[in-house]
Amino acid sequence: MNILLCCCAGMSTSLVVSKMEEAAKEQGKDYKIWAVEQGEVANEIGQFDVLLLGPQVRHLQRKLTKTVNGTAPVAVIEPTAYGSCNGPAVLKQAEDLYADFHK
Repeated sequence: MNILLCCCAGMSTSLVVSKMEEAAKEQGKDYKIWAVEQGEVANEIGQFDVLLLGPQVRHLQRKLTKTVNGTAPVAVIEPTAYGSCNGPAVLKQAEDLYADFHK
């Protein structure tokens, strides 16, 4: 699975990405996980299966859902998991979104 995280400048999510990568590796999952700033999401369409937004850009969810245009689920990362850099929790959120999207 390919998981894209989005925030204001692409920097604040880097630690969350690292923790998610660690969790995926520990679970034996070969996922591509990366982060971009919100203005770059359109350039990434077709490259990701799930788009997760940092809580600080939750106001962009409607706009980015339109930008993605049904190609992938879009959701705001649960703020507590984001704030504590809980990689396993954010990874599970992405997996659940993906599973629900493909039902």
